[in-house]
Amino acid sequence: MREIILPRRMFLWSMAVIYLAAFVSLYMQIPGLYGNDGLLPARWQLRYSGKSLGEQLLSSPTLLWLGPRLGLDTHTAMELLCLIGAALSLAATLVEALRDSVVFFCLWALYLSMYQVGQVFLYFQWDNLLLETGFLCILVAPLTLIRGSRGVRAHDRVTFWLIRWLLFRLMFASGVVKLTSRCPTWWGLTALTYHYETQCIPTPLAWFALQLPVWWHKLSVVGTFVIEIAAPLLFFSPLRRLRLGAFYLQVLLQVLIILTGNYNFFNLLTLALCLSLLDDQHVHFWLRKADKISNNDSKLQSWLCYLLELAVWALMIFGSIVCFDLKLDTTKNSISSRTAFTFHQFNQFLKTVTIPSIWIGVLSLTWEMVTAMFRCACVSGFLKRFWGTLQWTVFAAATVAMFTISLVPFSYIEFDSHARLWPGVRQAYDMVDRYQLVNSYGLFRRMTGVSGRPEVVIEGSNDGVSWTEIEFMYKPGNLSTAPAVLTPHQPRLDWQMWFAALGDQTQAPWFTSLIYSLLQGKRDVIELIQTDVSQYPFYQQPPTYLRAHRYRYWFTEPKADSSYPKRWWRRVYDEEFYPTVHLGSTFLESMLNQHGLKDKLPPRRMPNNTVAQAVRWVRSQVRGVPTHILIWTLIASSVTLCLLQGLQNRNKHTERTPLTCMAAGNDHTDNVPDDSSDHCGKSDEQQTAEEEEEEEKKEDVQDSEDEVEEGGGEEKEDACDDEED
Repeated sequence: MREIILPRRMFLWSMAVIYLAAFVSLYMQIPGLYGNDGLLPARWQLRYSGKSLGEQLLSSPTLLWLGPRLGLDTHTAMELLCLIGAALSLAATLVEALRDSVVFFCLWALYLSMYQVGQVFLYFQWDNLLLETGFLCILVAPLTLIRGSRGVRAHDRVTFWLIRWLLFRLMFASGVVKLTSRCPTWWGLTALTYHYETQCIPTPLAWFALQLPVWWHKLSVVGTFVIEIAAPLLFFSPLRRLRLGAFYLQVLLQVLIILTGNYNFFNLLTLALCLSLLDDQHVHFWLRKADKISNNDSKLQSWLCYLLELAVWALMIFGSIVCFDLKLDTTKNSISSRTAFTFHQFNQFLKTVTIPSIWIGVLSLTWEMVTAMFRCACVSGFLKRFWGTLQWTVFAAATVAMFTISLVPFSYIEFDSHARLWPGVRQAYDMVDRYQLVNSYGLFRRMTGVSGRPEVVIEGSNDGVSWTEIEFMYKPGNLSTAPAVLTPHQPRLDWQMWFAALGDQTQAPWFTSLIYSLLQGKRDVIELIQTDVSQYPFYQQPPTYLRAHRYRYWFTEPKADSSYPKRWWRRVYDEEFYPTVHLGSTFLESMLNQHGLKDKLPPRRMPNNTVAQAVRWVRSQVRGVPTHILIWTLIASSVTLCLLQGLQNRNKHTERTPLTCMAAGNDHTDNVPDDSSDHCGKSDEQQTAEEEEEEEKKEDVQDSEDEVEEGGGEEKEDACDDEED
């Protein structure tokens, strides 16, 4: 059985980087979103009612309840928790020993604390996905800080299997909801003819993607359905090449989404989940290293596997042709397509496949558990066998529990299957629901902006006659401004402006708070719109009047001579979104009172202890820096340091090898037969493996307590640090 040591290390490193991006992105927006002068102050969510700390944590699990005990207000406490999370994730990115269960538990608890008071600005599916994946990291990561060892554990494959199951739930549900929503654009295969210009924050490449022919867009929708609905069933295939094929299909989809849209860390997180489909052998193939696994399969068995794999791929292609009536049109040099099945037929398919897919997961998990148990049983030494079996029991029970409660949100995709779940499973899910351990997913359920991309434009004036548009830094507004590239940063106000444009202003109470804050000239809120406040048209004096209109936006088209237009967007006026208001106007006051946006609490005195001063000093250092530039600077620096560290370790290993060869030659020249090869003639991998075996034997003789901590006879330390990342 092939090992998953390197994919697991790559996954944990990727999670540290994603946590870093998420915490830094959120930290930069805290003053404007949740500060004392923010749009939705977080302190409104923490009402101190005299309950004990334990009762407060049970009602709302957030570490912000500890703020008053540290002499901090809620705003400062949020910034402190974000800074701690960013520092921890940065340290885990640079130091492998810190990619530990304890560290990942702290990161999960810190982000959950932010989520509990995040309100509408943190209620996105990628925040839920980060919390669920982050909790699984606690089970996947080793206990390096406690056990002092990074050795391979027998149950690693069991816990790492949960990452693959999460990836399956995410992709399969995302594909299914597109059809169960009965959205005419998905059923008509025309969704991508609207998607590129109607998504929240497109990239410049989205403009070019939209210019592709319609038949290509429809064929791309067919490919999306195949990748999201059919390919995930291959995640649990016993045939390795089928899993690798499914891996590359998922990577292709995520990379294309990243190139054409700004979806913060979501696609990077999905790519990290895809690492659960790999094994060490394939990572060695990427690194151009020799394959250490000998293939003992007979030629007949190999040919049978090849034929079965070809049959699976042929079946997927044939099914795509039949289900979407794919035909080659030689006259137009295109491929025609249409949905050749009905909603009733798809619903029957969903009823047929949902429960079997759960049983496939059960069989796959059972296989991983039995294999891990067998490895524990084959360990030599009673203490090692006992300790390994104890670890396997604990982590296998945790894995089964996580898998069981995940069936509740997964079965939401099909009503009859959900109704067949045991009541006890639903009760267990309800008990842990507040911690976001498992969630339901379903991205791009319905395509919006079919009649044009709705966009809210805020205008300000000092005399009520001449009006100036307030341009946001990221979202579309100015017709000549190119779309931004800001992944993995998520400007949460810009995202909510996109959602607000889809409905009425009464459905977005925070919008009234935005208007009220801009009339007051609150700097923290202004920096959400323009990090460089000098680019804000009313930075010297707040506007006297504000109003908002809704427009319909479309990407421009190439000119008749195929040259590019000077503008990226064109727009037409739609309707009034928010009436003209000023401070003290009747409409504004009524909306503030209706939504409870007036701060009735007395202003709190700013804390002035050492911690608060340090937090304010950090804020002063990063104020005015664009968030996406700060995030990429930290990521690029971390990657550079990791590469330099890997090269340094490789050089040390290269320098150590000749010295070992010389010592071996001087000490054993007389004892080596003429027809035998000496130690220096072996490959680096073989030499390293022998050194590891000798070191392990010495450690086993010297200290029996180390045997207990290693947890498995077959477990060994991987001394090749240059393979870690």
